[in-house]
Amino acid sequence: MPVPERIASQLLDSPAPTVSVPDGSNQVWPELFLAGGPAYDAAVRRLHALMTKAAHHQVAYMSPDLPVIGGVRVDEIVKQAADEATVAALGKLASFEGRSRFTTWAYKFGILYASNEVRRNMWRHREVNLDNLPEFAGAFTSPEQHVEHLEFARAVETAIETVLTPHQRKVAVALLVEGVPIDVLAERMGTNRNALYKTVFEARARLRAHLTAAGYFGGPIAEQVTS
Repeated sequence: MPVPERIASQLLDSPAPTVSVPDGSNQVWPELFLAGGPAYDAAVRRLHALMTKAAHHQVAYMSPDLPVIGGVRVDEIVKQAADEATVAALGKLASFEGRSRFTTWAYKFGILYASNEVRRNMWRHREVNLDNLPEFAGAFTSPEQHVEHLEFARAVETAIETVLTPHQRKVAVALLVEGVPIDVLAERMGTNRNALYKTVFEARARLRAHLTAAGYFGGPIAEQVTS
């Protein structure tokens, strides 16, 4: 998400304002964002620095999950996350209720947006398979349990193929089975998060109704699939 021109200029213009911004003050921080002028500019810079710190921390934490992308790309991920987190936090100032330190409240935005950026990069060059159904597998304590699981797996596969619409099937398999991040799937399918959430809700309801009618619903496996 591009940073609005006004905020971008405040982050890049030099020299930086010399107004003192306190660490974590619940009262002074919001006042600075309402003040305008040098005080506002200084507060935005400090907020962006906080978001950068949070993003660095989260990217480092999630780095084992990232492909080898090099330091330059990591810096780009951190910067993108910090920029988006700054804009998001400024847009949510009215929701800050002072129940925690302001910097603690704001830090969470940096963590969230850094996590999103890392996930996007994890899936950037991976093919999202929206057509093939997975094979159900598990650990069994008895032959009877194995047979029961296989029967249930076939029932679920049949339900996915026959009860769900093609669109519901693609979304359900991608999100619930393959673990594709919802932002990535939304981008690939040209839709948005809310539409995908609605599709998953409807798919689960259809599966639940079908499995209940077939006598499978109520066991731990059925609950896991339909809840």
